[in-house]
Amino acid sequence: MAYSDFSLTSAKKAFNLTISPRQDLFSTIPALGCSDILRETLAYNVPFALASNTEKSRSEMIIAPILLELTKQFPNQISLFSGVDFTIDCEQGLSGNCDFIISRSGELLIISAPVILIVEAKRENINLGLGQCVAEMYAAKLFNERESNQISQIYGVVTTGEIWKFLRLENQVIEIDLSEYFLNEVNKILGILANSVK
Repeated sequence: MAYSDFSLTSAKKAFNLTISPRQDLFSTIPALGCSDILRETLAYNVPFALASNTEKSRSEMIIAPILLELTKQFPNQISLFSGVDFTIDCEQGLSGNCDFIISRSGELLIISAPVILIVEAKRENINLGLGQCVAEMYAAKLFNERESNQISQIYGVVTTGEIWKFLRLENQVIEIDLSEYFLNEVNKILGILANSVK
């Protein structure tokens, strides 16, 4: 079993989690302005990503530039990893690659605790990615505990690039924001991402 095998129901059962859907979970978080470079990059990239309509194109052309913008906003404070193996516990099915991982560490060569944000890219169906994201967030919780980093909250995102849905894990409770944020709200998306890495 691997992260991609989990549905939301199976992740809930496997890790004894409580699912708490909430409307507007992150609505009070202020937007964060983005650079002109990101605006220009997205204006150019988005039509190509949407035309090819693959997870890879959306990942590389839309999601990665937004996450790289976040690293510019927090220089030497966070690190970004893309497509890396994040096998934590094979027996529990917590194995495989994560699309993107953000760690609250300036270390660029290896994933250092604390892992604070997991981003899962999906081509079209956000809800199909929720179980996989929850399993990856739970793995991040275990990883942090093993490294003696007591981080109270782990954040997750499932995104098509155009649509972003945010999650938060605290203790054994997964809060899923019922609101979805769209690419034309990139400053709000950056604000929520920035709040998760502070």
